[in-house]
Amino acid sequence: MPEITWEDPFCQDCSNCFRLGTDADGNGYIAVAGQEDHPLTDSLSALRALILDIKAGKADHLL
Repeated sequence: MPEITWEDPFCQDCSNCFRLGTDADGNGYIAVAGQEDHPLTDSLSALRALILDIKAGKADHLL
């Protein structure tokens, strides 16, 4: 597994915590906090689009 640099967990109302990470190859990762050994992996641009949609309220049901 590549070396992933994880950000601090983001929690919605003290639940549904997830973490975002990146590696040196430009991949983006998202994982449920505490389960970082099984992340979803995609490009940074795809991860950025997902985060922007979540922040815009388009995918808040996923949290």
